[in-house]
Amino acid sequence: MPKLAVFPKAYMQELVKDGTMTLQQWVDLAAPLGVDGLEYYSGMLELADRSNWAAARKQVEAAGMVIPMLCCSPDFSQPDPELRKQEIENEKNWIRMSAELGASYCRVLSGQQRPELSQEEGLKIIVENIEACLPEAEKCGVTLILENHYKDDFWEYPEFAQKMDVFCELISRIDHPHFGVNYDPSNAFLAGDDPLELLDRVKHRVITMHASDRYLLSGTLEDLRNEEGGAIGYAKRLAHGEIGKGLNDYDAIFGTLKNEGFDSWISIEDGVDGMDQLAASVKFVRDKIAQHWPE
Repeated sequence: MPKLAVFPKAYMQELVKDGTMTLQQWVDLAAPLGVDGLEYYSGMLELADRSNWAAARKQVEAAGMVIPMLCCSPDFSQPDPELRKQEIENEKNWIRMSAELGASYCRVLSGQQRPELSQEEGLKIIVENIEACLPEAEKCGVTLILENHYKDDFWEYPEFAQKMDVFCELISRIDHPHFGVNYDPSNAFLAGDDPLELLDRVKHRVITMHASDRYLLSGTLEDLRNEEGGAIGYAKRLAHGEIGKGLNDYDAIFGTLKNEGFDSWISIEDGVDGMDQLAASVKFVRDKIAQHWPE
């Protein structure tokens, strides 16, 4: 049966930017949810000092949970070779951070969809960069998970491999036991793609999952595909919401994952409107897990 984690989506500003929330405060907030783990983010202010890593792990484990995944945003599509080297070193450091936090999984991204970068050139350098990190991942016992991502909060351009065909081509070029996919169904909508079609194409590579939901503020999915697919900026027609009340078909998603033998981590990346919303999303996902993976 899959295990359930949560990500502090509503508190990124406090944990990453202004330091008005401590990691211990986040652990205390999340503990009553009764989840198995807390997904952490590499940019959390307290994690900037390596001497804090062991203590951060102990905080979570003392509350009866673990840190299964570390969310990172390497920009591997940098045209400048020296900047790419720095991104590789950043990711290697995050891999080491993952290991010390007790996390088995560390996210990688493709990088930004820079206008001057052709698809083939971008794929070539991104594959090279990810492969340059794999020896460190293997050494640390960490698996790199590539997410079908939309856009990091601090990036100018959307994800290079935002669109389904590019994402699938990228993962087809990397064959390594310490590499797989972190599937996020909501991000497929932001790319103008069908999340179930994407899942069907990558299900054999899915190692972890982000659970979230989106709902349309106006118009139709066809409008979204026509206006927002692959565009710079955030999709104006879509908003975050409580899981189970949006566009994703979790019965179809979990049915596919169950049939594929998936039994790893599902991390909830929602709760942007606070802990009550996050608690409702946890209950929905936990009930769906119990339905599709009955003991």
